[in-house]
Amino acid sequence: MFPRRAKGLLDFCMAALCLWAAYHHTPAGALVRKATAWATGTRSSARPLLAYYDGVSGTSVAPALMAPDVPLTRALTDAEALAWGTHLALKSVDARAREPALALATELGISTALLLDSSDGPVAARRLHAALAKDFPGDEARLTALFAGRVPARYALERVAAEGGAPTLERLVSQLPPGFEGASVGAAQALALATAFGLAWPVHESARVTSPFGERFHPVLGRRKLHTGVDLGVPVGTAVMAVADGVVRRASEDAVNGRVLVVDHGRGVTTAYCHNSELLVAVGQRVTRGQLVARSGNTGRSTGPHLHYQLELAARPVDPLKFRTALRSVAKDGVP
Repeated sequence: MFPRRAKGLLDFCMAALCLWAAYHHTPAGALVRKATAWATGTRSSARPLLAYYDGVSGTSVAPALMAPDVPLTRALTDAEALAWGTHLALKSVDARAREPALALATELGISTALLLDSSDGPVAARRLHAALAKDFPGDEARLTALFAGRVPARYALERVAAEGGAPTLERLVSQLPPGFEGASVGAAQALALATAFGLAWPVHESARVTSPFGERFHPVLGRRKLHTGVDLGVPVGTAVMAVADGVVRRASEDAVNGRVLVVDHGRGVTTAYCHNSELLVAVGQRVTRGQLVARSGNTGRSTGPHLHYQLELAARPVDPLKFRTALRSVAKDGVP
């Protein structure tokens, strides 16, 4: 079909493309890039090896996701968590994406400036949810209405009801009229943020944070690096609890993270528990909030006994302390 010379050139180009993909998007390629960077004294852009598998991923915080500006003084109710998530999502998305919510606020006599205010925004967002509760009783239906508008959301809700089944955000968004595809972004962020506010703490409240989230001088690698979670200084064998209901996506061991557990809580929220001495659940297993899932340890690349706890929203690590208040622990005193 092709002349011999043209076929040879095509084969060469395909081989080069495959090598490029392997170099940039596989664990083996990451090893080569890191080794090359180490040998030449340059900085590697390769992701951590764990990022190529289920669970902990990425090395930077998603700029679109925002954490609270105002410290939380108490645990939030489910309604308050949803209001906080809605407020933060509205601040995160671009001006066009927040237009339907601002139009609803104006219609209901709620100040649009108030809705985006760091202190009063969650209260205004809760008023919006309350006003929509009669027509859109479910959280995901109300968020669809907030980010798409009443009429498109009602149309989607009717279509989903006609087909039968639960009106999940995914199903509702798929039934929106053309032109409203972007509404899912803000709604999905609001759900993820609301879920994060409801998470418990994996160990007892008295556990000291020995290394917070953020840029730090890595104690082993000897250079500055983003610490994608928080290190909790606890003795080997300390009970590690699931912070919410979910499904185990990873339960394995590697040289960096030691014995690591990754739990998917739905709504774009996952948590990871690293450096454990023992894993007590298996991949695919459903776990419940407060369930004993592991025992902390000192495995992997670690300088002492501790638990590395990581929270990811939309596959990007965020600071779990931003969503935590006192009394969020599910580890009970006396648990062996």
